[in-house]
Amino acid sequence: MTWHAVATFLACARIGAIHSVVFAGFSSDLLRDCIEDCKSRVLITSDEGRRGGRATVTKAIVDAALKECPEVEHALVQGRSGNTMAWTEGRDKWWHEETPKVPNYCPPEVMSSEDPLFILYTSGSTGKPKGVVHATAGYLLGAALTVKYVFDVHPEDKFTCMADVGWITDHTYIVYGPLLNGVTTTVFESTPVYPTPSRYWQVVEKHQITHFYTAPTAIRLLRRLGEHHTQAHDLSTVRVLGSVGEPINPEAWDWYNEHVGKKQCAIVDTWWQTETGSIMVTPFPGVIETKPGSATVPFFGIEPVILDPVS
Repeated sequence: MTWHAVATFLACARIGAIHSVVFAGFSSDLLRDCIEDCKSRVLITSDEGRRGGRATVTKAIVDAALKECPEVEHALVQGRSGNTMAWTEGRDKWWHEETPKVPNYCPPEVMSSEDPLFILYTSGSTGKPKGVVHATAGYLLGAALTVKYVFDVHPEDKFTCMADVGWITDHTYIVYGPLLNGVTTTVFESTPVYPTPSRYWQVVEKHQITHFYTAPTAIRLLRRLGEHHTQAHDLSTVRVLGSVGEPINPEAWDWYNEHVGKKQCAIVDTWWQTETGSIMVTPFPGVIETKPGSATVPFFGIEPVILDPVS
């Protein structure tokens, strides 16, 4: 996850192109399937990705996928490693060589409210990944309103969502939602514990973060490593804490509340999906009383229905 990914999102939206971000952990076969399914003509990647101190040669994955995707006309590559790699002349181009060729200003394309903004593929945990299409106006409205009201943001705030660029959480709560509200957003590349278990808290302290949004899995991991990591950093700027991706168990919620929020922050336990695009069920800071392990009430305009009380 680098700023280049965010720039790509916004550039596509600016010119009316549909973007489809694919998780870097997918195999070349899954990448090929996504490319073929949405009929992509241009692919943007980096020569390698970095996570937890390890490098993944993403260009090699791309090359394997594109062997069966002749419809892709251009592959724009952001160089990070400086290493030599396979190169297809005429198709592959360097980011740093191509971007200086374009003008500083690009007029925005006028779009219809129902025009697709992006396609995002599900994880495939229950079968073949499905391409979810989000329309321009409806998606952006949901992103803007949920950041504004679920997190109670103001223009001077600094929002941090610790998500991967390949998933919907990044799209809505790193890129579109905060920026639609004029809020500073943070782009984070690493894991919760690399190069140190204090990494999250270093970011919060250094950038004076006001809103912090992460997954219960990360909270449980950091809880096991001890609260001395949070105690070593000034987290007093944080006003709202968020949880996303799965139900948060009461023990993790209590630790999050006490050692990160210092019992002074609202905790919004949010429920939603790739298919919904933005938060569906959530408490509202300072309005709805929060409860460990409960996402509480539906967001504006949402009418939840229990179809199977057992499952």
